[in-house]
Amino acid sequence: MIEMRVMGIALDTRSGSPIVVLNDFENRIALPIWIGSAEASSIIRKIENIKSARPMTHDLFIDLIEKTGHRLDRIEINDVSEQTYFAAIILADKEGNLKEVDARPSDAIAIAIRGDVPIFVAESVMSDGAISTNSEKEEKETVEFKEFIKDIKPSDFEKLINKNFESDQ
Repeated sequence: MIEMRVMGIALDTRSGSPIVVLNDFENRIALPIWIGSAEASSIIRKIENIKSARPMTHDLFIDLIEKTGHRLDRIEINDVSEQTYFAAIILADKEGNLKEVDARPSDAIAIAIRGDVPIFVAESVMSDGAISTNSEKEEKETVEFKEFIKDIKPSDFEKLINKNFESDQ
């Protein structure tokens, strides 16, 4: 799993649909997820720190979790199939036992940012839908890696293995 954070909400220029954009902490990759307007509004309200007189739905959910003796642990976006993402809200009870609740990613993300808990995305999901946000850095690293492996010999691996074996003893 890769820990991500909400970078913001964008609009799909073709359809007008909101998109929540998640970024990794190194700002190298982004995962756009199309969401509904209500969830986008909820996320924006939290990002912009807009308070409401009464609890909004996602605030109510967090309050219910806490009042029933649980705490919000994290959320996970754990699968994607035919451009539909799947998520889970992970709760912990007083003993630390974890329970998983199936959720739409948009609701899970809105709850995560309100509850200030981590957002994790499965690597398989990232490989399916993530986009690079730092192509210049990736190009530089690719060139450096190619330079590094160009002159490597099998005996270099033997030296490395022996060195690591000696330091473990």
